[in-house]
Amino acid sequence: MAATADELLAMLTFVRVVDGRSFTAAASTLGVAKSVVSARVAALEAELKVRLLHRTTRKLSLTPDGLTLYQRCAPVVAAADAASLAVAGAGDTPRGVLRVNAPVAFAEEYLAAPVAGYLARHPDVRIDVAVSDRMVDLVDERVDVAVRVTARLGGGMGVVARKLASDRTVLVASPGYLARRGTPQTAEDLLGHDCLAYALLKISDEWRFRDTARGGGGESTYSLPLEPRFTAASGALLRRAALADMGLAVLPSFMVAADVAAGRLRRVVDTFVGTSLGVHAVYPRARPIPAKTRAFVDALAVHFRIPRW
Repeated sequence: MAATADELLAMLTFVRVVDGRSFTAAASTLGVAKSVVSARVAALEAELKVRLLHRTTRKLSLTPDGLTLYQRCAPVVAAADAASLAVAGAGDTPRGVLRVNAPVAFAEEYLAAPVAGYLARHPDVRIDVAVSDRMVDLVDERVDVAVRVTARLGGGMGVVARKLASDRTVLVASPGYLARRGTPQTAEDLLGHDCLAYALLKISDEWRFRDTARGGGGESTYSLPLEPRFTAASGALLRRAALADMGLAVLPSFMVAADVAAGRLRRVVDTFVGTSLGVHAVYPRARPIPAKTRAFVDALAVHFRIPRW
């Protein structure tokens, strides 16, 4: 049976709700009241005789039936958006304010060059960069593009991610600290040292070591019951603490590569197993993707095609 015009409109509304992760965001995108969005989705559920969304006061999530419907409808909506844009002949020129979010240390060390190149090519764009080590909600905080350096990239159905580069964590300490406290040779030596830990992750997940006692070519690892002397929810602050001779820290290579090369920090404990990290550009799943966003993500991808660390 063919879908009616009302059902097609309800399906479009449903896709906007999922992409925006809220009824409010969908209402803003469609230019209608939130109550209209809610009524359309409710009518669609009634017509299909299934529940499409789990609703709570804090978040929305797809039911299995909702996921199936979204996977079928989203490409159709995307094609319609692209067709509309092509016919209109607009939206090809990046313009407006581009809001970017990135980790503090990454932004300070690596973001200026690609931003400068982007602004030189696109004079009608202004960029507003917010730096934070926490995982921001792109929709709620109106972020166009976020750079995320992480081992496990989350974000859900409402965002798109593009990998820019790979990295790995390293265990480092300053020569001053090592001269005062001695250089740890084994993982067990760390039990007598000052450890500086990242507050947003479990130390048992970040501080892992090869189990050499097992022998062979296996990848068995283990952790120790380390009690950090200092914790912080900022990688940049942990780097500064390590440089200030406060102790040993596990940090992404990009953050300390220059310090290691210059001798300001030293890598220690050969059995340390660094965590593989991905550097990603993440942006809301808009229909269509704004030209300013698309061009900026492309600029980041070109800039980081050759590893910078």
